[in-house]
Amino acid sequence: MIVETEAYIGEDDPACHAAPGPTRRNEPLYGPPGIAYVYLNYGIHYLVNAVTEAEGHPAAVLIRALEPVEGIELMATRRAPDGHPVDRSDLCRGPGNLTRALGITLDQNRLDLTGSDLSIDDRGFHRGRVSWGPRIGIRVAVDRPWRCWITGNSSVSGSRRRA
Repeated sequence: MIVETEAYIGEDDPACHAAPGPTRRNEPLYGPPGIAYVYLNYGIHYLVNAVTEAEGHPAAVLIRALEPVEGIELMATRRAPDGHPVDRSDLCRGPGNLTRALGITLDQNRLDLTGSDLSIDDRGFHRGRVSWGPRIGIRVAVDRPWRCWITGNSSVSGSRRRA
């Protein structure tokens, strides 16, 4: 269950990969909506985003954290191949941990999130109260309250109090 996201909207947003204009790397941001934009962050972690706006209008939502619902043993194996236990709430806390736990790599870049092996669907979970605050883990445009999380959820990354 998605419990934390951040929005990155257009070429006017200096934190958005579309800020310099279209490039080969950021091409998925320019549409169509509903596809995955996966990239390697700092040469270390893959991050996954859902493209959200009409084709030609670059914007996406970074999936920052999930609360594991199923596949927990496989996620734990991917996160800790050495066998050291990882707390369930930590399995997908943070965008790099999330992609590692789910096995997401550049191979999933551009997949249709409504009808592929990597998909987002509404399972009717009760989400609870939602909080909004500034984005985290970036250096520019940190004042924009475009981070959203389920209040009090133990799988949320970063500060859970900065609403």
